[in-house]
Amino acid sequence: MNSIFHRVSVRRYQDRPVEKEKIIAVLKAAMQAPSAMNQQPWEFFVVTDRETLRKLADACPYGKMTATAPAAIVAAYREEPLLPQYAHIDMSIAMENLWLEADAQGLGGVWIGTAPHEDRMRAVEMAIAMPSHLRAFAVFPFGYPAESRAQQDRFDESRIHWL
Repeated sequence: MNSIFHRVSVRRYQDRPVEKEKIIAVLKAAMQAPSAMNQQPWEFFVVTDRETLRKLADACPYGKMTATAPAAIVAAYREEPLLPQYAHIDMSIAMENLWLEADAQGLGGVWIGTAPHEDRMRAVEMAIAMPSHLRAFAVFPFGYPAESRAQQDRFDESRIHWL
């Protein structure tokens, strides 16, 4: 292994339902993420409806696989968390936990970011009728391998600068 973090899923998409218990385990893991002042300024929307999955795919460039995924999670943070400067940091930590637990559950999955791309965020929010006090952060369709090794290994040794 030539990277610090090994985060590549090997499971390929299969057209079958994802067990509810596995989704709950994934979301519980995400909610365990430490957040600023323990406010956990996020919520998750589990999408299994075919039409909504198709809308999400249309809203997310690079996310066309969402249309045929058995399920997807849309992660959102509060528009005005108590410490707004930490909203993206907290959600990134939660999504990392979500990804690792999905991989551990054998689900596979691709993390498709929407924030801070305003048009993409609004399109996802409209697709699932998200309440106005929340902002879409990312879409996570199940059952696919993660991005390429080069994309997933963001923290390879060439990015470490020794001073």
